[in-house]
Amino acid sequence: MGRTVPSYRIATEIEKARWKPFREMLNRKDKKLFDEMLCYPQLYNSAGSNAVRPVLLEPILMSIVFEHYKQLDKMRTSIGK
Repeated sequence: MGRTVPSYRIATEIEKARWKPFREMLNRKDKKLFDEMLCYPQLYNSAGSNAVRPVLLEPILMSIVFEHYKQLDKMRTSIGK
């Protein structure tokens, strides 16, 4: 029998848990920022699950990069006005 593959949403929570030792070594301010950064993939759950990537970290990182890109673009356009 094959293994059951967890949903993307659950798999992202599992991946977050795997990064707990790294998070624990950060200072308080960085922990807050790290936690905020790891919330971004939740915004793109449907896109991440539809990406069907064999390496789960790829859509997670792309979600984070994309959200940061959107924030930078928003700042750039607000400065340009």
